[in-house]
Amino acid sequence: MNYEQLLSERVKTIQPSGIRKFFDIVSEMKDAISLGVGEPDFVTPWHIREEAIYSLERGRTYYTSNAGLMELRKELSRYMERRVNLSYDPAKEILVTVGGSEAIDLCIRALVNPGDEVLVPEPSFVCYKPCAVLAGAVAVPLVTKNEDKFKLTKQALLDAITPKTKLLVLPYPNNPTGGIMTKEDLEEIASVLRDKNIFVLSDEIYGELTYGREHVSIASLPGMWERTIVVNGFSKSYAMTGWRLGWAAAPKEIMEQMMKIHQYAIMCAPTASQYAAVEAVKNGDDDIARMREEYNYRRRVIVDGFNKMGLSCFEPEGAFYVFPSVESTGLSSGDFAENLLMQEKIAVVPGTAFGDSGEGFIRCSYAYSIANINEALERIGRFLDGRR
Repeated sequence: MNYEQLLSERVKTIQPSGIRKFFDIVSEMKDAISLGVGEPDFVTPWHIREEAIYSLERGRTYYTSNAGLMELRKELSRYMERRVNLSYDPAKEILVTVGGSEAIDLCIRALVNPGDEVLVPEPSFVCYKPCAVLAGAVAVPLVTKNEDKFKLTKQALLDAITPKTKLLVLPYPNNPTGGIMTKEDLEEIASVLRDKNIFVLSDEIYGELTYGREHVSIASLPGMWERTIVVNGFSKSYAMTGWRLGWAAAPKEIMEQMMKIHQYAIMCAPTASQYAAVEAVKNGDDDIARMREEYNYRRRVIVDGFNKMGLSCFEPEGAFYVFPSVESTGLSSGDFAENLLMQEKIAVVPGTAFGDSGEGFIRCSYAYSIANINEALERIGRFLDGRR
């Protein structure tokens, strides 16, 4: 068989995730510490797990409706209204998905035609560009800068828009930088988009994890609800990564198209996960607050640690990542990460995994225990001392 001829040319152009590469190596390395994967070290709160167990004991092992349990969609509608001042019809405008990643994919595929342009601020999460490419679109990077706190600026957006622009991805709070967009920042972006036929994919998976400011959704600004698809999920805020559950909220005209793709590709999200999610949304606010407080403490420790060892580190205001600069070492992001892993058994992710503009940076997650963070900082400091 000539596999090279048979495989999809579009798929062959996509590179494997730069995040998983280092995770796979460290999983086989004794005494290694990973700061590479964005997975909370908290166990899903017991009352949420208990609800899933109860659903299984009751024999709730059937398919739900394609869009998800109506009970869950109603709770999500209430959640968005009280947390981000957004109103969605649970029957027609909310879809429960297999993680936030599926919601991102559905959104892009439902909106773009071949040749359309999808604007993607970078550095950012690894899936936006591949999803756009798989849909036949052109992913256009919008470089964000350290000096701007990695925010998307109005001018950068204006400079990138062309007649082919169909969709803007707005990934804030941001993975990998920890940057956020304030209401004032979002208003600048909204002022550009209100008179244009450009949609916004607002990825708000880290919306509950902000420090010192409340998260604001661009969909809550005047004139933006009708042109925004909000994507969110349970993985980060509720420590439910393995439950694989997310959701999308959008005007019904868009949701109808997303639903068709979901029906044929997925059928429905896992039933037990959905019952657990009902409990999470109803009674999980205190869990979020507890975990956010601990992340905030870890955030201060790791930022201070990097700055003291001479790796300049922007202070993140959201998510659970830091994005320190390694330019002072003279190493590329990739070389720094590989050498650190081999010499000190510490896994971090090169900034280039999140776009070319990530060169000169590494991403470290502080979703790990404070003991692991302190040990990692000590080993990184030793690695740097050995190069001086």
